[in-house]
Amino acid sequence: MTSPVLTTDEPNATNRRGGKPPRAPAHAMPTDRRRRDKRLTVAVFLSPALLLYGLLVLTPVALAMWFSLYSWNGMGGLPTDFVGLDNFRRMLSDPIFLGDLRRGGILILLALTVQLPLAMGLALLLNQRMRGRAIYRLLFFAPYVLSEVITAVLFTSILSPDSGLLNHVLGSIGLESLQRAWLADPDTVLMSLFVVITWKFFGFYTILYLAGRQSIPHELNEAASLDGASPWQQFRHITLPLMGPTIRISVFLSVIGTIQLFDLVWVMTRGGPVRSSETLAVTMFDFGFQRYQFGYASAFSVAMFVISMVFALLYVRFVMRRDTQGALTTMGGAK
Repeated sequence: MTSPVLTTDEPNATNRRGGKPPRAPAHAMPTDRRRRDKRLTVAVFLSPALLLYGLLVLTPVALAMWFSLYSWNGMGGLPTDFVGLDNFRRMLSDPIFLGDLRRGGILILLALTVQLPLAMGLALLLNQRMRGRAIYRLLFFAPYVLSEVITAVLFTSILSPDSGLLNHVLGSIGLESLQRAWLADPDTVLMSLFVVITWKFFGFYTILYLAGRQSIPHELNEAASLDGASPWQQFRHITLPLMGPTIRISVFLSVIGTIQLFDLVWVMTRGGPVRSSETLAVTMFDFGFQRYQFGYASAFSVAMFVISMVFALLYVRFVMRRDTQGALTTMGGAK
């Protein structure tokens, strides 16, 4: 006679044969234990990033705030001459600081009204079917790949008043009256810098807008065209609204980048002539490493941080939250 087959339907089958009891499935683990494991996993993966962020971001910001409360030349050990908020009082009444704010505002306004619309138009053009479209995209993006120092050296040579390419071309076509000392004239230096900044960064915004444009389904424009909408109406009522998140992030990057502008200005003009091209970052570097007023330079760095932080918080509060809520609503409706 054969022995009966042992099945797992018997509750204590494995115990009767001397084996271990079956292991509980993962979903049967206590809820508290699963939560602890999840938190531990998140902490392990976040710890390296948080450590680097604390060392490379939070620590320098805290040190700059601390140094800004002292009158210190950066030498002789840690600062000891505590002055409180005197550096900030001096900065807020300093014509140099107010001039930096004015020039930064001008550059931001030009970027929003000239640079970004130019990149938008070029992106829409490159989105059309044309021969060599990939090559055009590569050529327009190439300036962004160059370092800012190389770009500054290149355009310093082009805009040189004596042997510069621009003045040479103007003279060769009979426009000698337009020749200028572009980087040495207070009336032209800021606009010259803006042209260089636009040449350097418009390719990045073009690719950004192109990616946003290609994410819009073609069926929407085709349906609008069948309904009799003109190309301008399609752009105004379809393309522009759907590219809203891309446009808003480009505005954010442009403003923050302009506030922190340093390399191009320092290499091309060092803030001159007579501070007519100086920015907050250039002034901070000048006071810190040229005049050895590290406490006052730290006050400028704190001002840059506060301006950038306030703008970023306003962006997150009134812009990013709107885009995020729209995305979550779309995802929830698609379920």
